[in-house]
Amino acid sequence: MSERKMLIPEFGPFAGIRVIDSGSIFAMPYASCMLADFGAEVIHIERPGVGDTLRGLAPFAEINGKKVSTAWAQDSRNKLSLSLELNLKHPEVKEIFYGLIKEADIFMENMVWLEKLGIYDEELLKINPKLVIVHVSGMGRPAFGGIPEICDRASYDMIGQAFSGWTYLQGYADRDPVVAKPYTNDFISAMLAAYGTLAAYINAQKTGKGQVVDVAQFEAMAMTMAGTFATYAMTGMVSERTGNASPAFQPYDLFKSKDGFYVALGAFGKGVYNRFIKGAGFDPEYFTFEDCSSGIEAVASPKGRELAAKVIEWCAERTAQEIEEAMAAVKVPCSRVNTAKSAYENEHFRSRKDWITYEDQTVGANVTAFGISPKMSDTPGNVWRGAPTLGQDTEWVLKDILGYDDIKIEELKDKKLI
Repeated sequence: MSERKMLIPEFGPFAGIRVIDSGSIFAMPYASCMLADFGAEVIHIERPGVGDTLRGLAPFAEINGKKVSTAWAQDSRNKLSLSLELNLKHPEVKEIFYGLIKEADIFMENMVWLEKLGIYDEELLKINPKLVIVHVSGMGRPAFGGIPEICDRASYDMIGQAFSGWTYLQGYADRDPVVAKPYTNDFISAMLAAYGTLAAYINAQKTGKGQVVDVAQFEAMAMTMAGTFATYAMTGMVSERTGNASPAFQPYDLFKSKDGFYVALGAFGKGVYNRFIKGAGFDPEYFTFEDCSSGIEAVASPKGRELAAKVIEWCAERTAQEIEEAMAAVKVPCSRVNTAKSAYENEHFRSRKDWITYEDQTVGANVTAFGISPKMSDTPGNVWRGAPTLGQDTEWVLKDILGYDDIKIEELKDKKLI
């Protein structure tokens, strides 16, 4: 635990870590939320009168006559909101920002065009040599390579999916590709950013030297594509869309149950395949693994297609619960496809305390959202406060961290800098 005075309650493995976050919708702010859920003090810099774009993302919930973005309520909890016109051409802003950097361990941003604001990595590392600087952008920072004009491009979740090649693989061969929802690239980029942040932070604690972490959305997505690029590099084959089913083994697909649910059912490898055949009551001597599921040729063979049709028929004759129970009995992976409603009502979710309630600051009332993951036995995460109102903590931060008095704060307000 750091000896510096922290503003938030002490909890979790990241207690004592201070993060300055100047990001907005969606990847970088979620990365800092992950740190905040486990005890890091995250000070979110938002533009006065404007705020994080995430605040305006539909859908909204209306409580007590006030509206809040449900995504904001879920993914901006545990943060402090400092409203600040973050442009270092203003000497007062430069003083505040540099003062916070001196008192921070980590600076995270996804604004891309930092130089226009007068923010340079080299200067920040002079001010705080142990600082970890984390950039999240669509195409990466040119200091780490790449074509500068492309690095300078704006990006969203969908853009990272498209440029990485991920989008090309989503959907069915005879249909247009689809974009994975919701904000899949943003969340994967956030997880990579959190990973890189902590790796650099650990190194800084060992060596006393900070560094810059560069997360590009397209690269984060490309990392999740298994052997797609290695396949092309080694064989010249371009992977194509295949829908839900695997062309190389079966069953592995979504199937419709008797009571109208979709059920995900998969059997990869000879052992699991044989357990499936047993659980479904099919003839193991006839539907052998070698004949039906040992590769692309087996799946596409007459007997392979016969098995595929038989699995569809078998599922259509049973309820989703019956399918799940039959597969659970033989240890074959299987689950119905939940909606938000069915997941929220599911006893397994509830028994793991996945739904938590806390007070959202915008509406001034309790809201329920998804809880903390992963679970930890000794230093669990926590939600000490819901998502803040814009600038809710500006005076608190300026007074308790930088020692500003009321007169100086009023001057900043008069100049519309906070």
